Amino acid sequence: MTARSRTALDPVLARIDAGLPAALERLMALLRIPSVSTDPAHAADCARAAEWLADDLRSIGFDAAPRPTPGHPMVVGHAGSGARHLLFYGHYDVQPVDPPELWDRDPFDPAIEETPAGPVIRARGASDDKGQLMTFLEAARAWVAVHGALPARVTVFLEGEEESGSPSLLPFLRDNAAELRADLALICDTGLFQDRTPAIVTMLRGLLGEEVTIRGPARDLHSGMYGGAAVNPIRVLARILGNLHDTDGRVTIPGFYEGVDDLPETLRAQWRALGFDHTAFLGAVGLSVPAGEAGRTPLEMLWSRPTAEVNGIRGGYAGPGFKTVLPAEATAKVSFRLVGRQDPLAIRAAFRDWVRAQLPADCSAVFEDHGASPAGHMNIDDPAFEAARQALSEEWGVPAAYIGCGGSIPVAGAFRSELGMDAMLIGFARDDDRIHSPNEKYDLESFHRGIRSWARILAALAL
Repeated sequence: MTARSRTALDPVLARIDAGLPAALERLMALLRIPSVSTDPAHAADCARAAEWLADDLRSIGFDAAPRPTPGHPMVVGHAGSGARHLLFYGHYDVQPVDPPELWDRDPFDPAIEETPAGPVIRARGASDDKGQLMTFLEAARAWVAVHGALPARVTVFLEGEEESGSPSLLPFLRDNAAELRADLALICDTGLFQDRTPAIVTMLRGLLGEEVTIRGPARDLHSGMYGGAAVNPIRVLARILGNLHDTDGRVTIPGFYEGVDDLPETLRAQWRALGFDHTAFLGAVGLSVPAGEAGRTPLEMLWSRPTAEVNGIRGGYAGPGFKTVLPAEATAKVSFRLVGRQDPLAIRAAFRDWVRAQLPADCSAVFEDHGASPAGHMNIDDPAFEAARQALSEEWGVPAAYIGCGGSIPVAGAFRSELGMDAMLIGFARDDDRIHSPNEKYDLESFHRGIRSWARILAALAL
């Protein structure tokens, strides 16, 4: 960091520290709004949360307003100036609280609670995502309070339907692309690695879902009268699924690994330094041995390697007692986690061809698709990523890391496909935050250091 950046940043950090009680009060006010996007009964609450956020942005100096959609409003605000344009994304909607009897307190009556690990903010949405998005807004507030303006041109974009599948997101991005397109998107909806290491997610696995039904005889058959002479779709399906991987754990579908690159050595070294304890990770769910590709570390398996998994099988009689039938059909649901430049539609076609090629006489296959999205891979050659990583390292006192994410965060892919820009995913949640579960919480340290982290990142990216 340059001396100029440090001179500008230090009073901002001091302002954040002094203003933490007021920042908490603002967060508590937002948490009291039950903005459950999946429940039509809370539509007015979602609108109220959007208006609250627009008012708050305006109080910082943003030109902000709720924007109507066919569902819940988006909130868009603009402030600052400069050569670099940053788009910050968060979501103000929350998950339902069911079952309410498992909460230790009213989920929309937030409070600071003392725990053995330190004070936490307890409420629905505290971690996902109101506490997270407010870290950025509070960092912006401190910059404006100290310097009268933000150090960069910033657009804030807050969604109200993330927890209900974001049905309005893509149309809104397309209709407002010129306004929202920026040099880089910032997303605060992730967490610390193993609760201690600040991280920037740069790899997001994509997802392909397929349902295959093998059909054989015209009806279920008596196994005594037809067994041995008639083809059994369950046997056929089981054999095909058993062929999905070789003895080294690699997927056998032709062309499956096209577009899969080896991990750069710099990232491999970073991941080794994280000290990931796969024994504890698997032990927590009653397992002990990594079961993926031979020769790959567990973090590679989770973040940078593709997978094929059977998620469910049905066929024949599975009720109480016993029924000796040969079923007319058998079905499996198969999902693929994708990485790099893998083409989900090409893999769908290859999977279907691969299944058909293994069908015996008198059998056919019927397929149903369940969505397809490519992997996300951020370009960390952009100096902004290393500047942000250094800023996080300074705040948390440990080297920040570029990490992957085994799941997908659709908005990051949408920013790439619709607006042509990479996203920097930085968050401060912890594994025990109980997001989507009763008694959700957000550590006070995560909130405080999260605000300071965004202030440092703004300085690193803009000055």
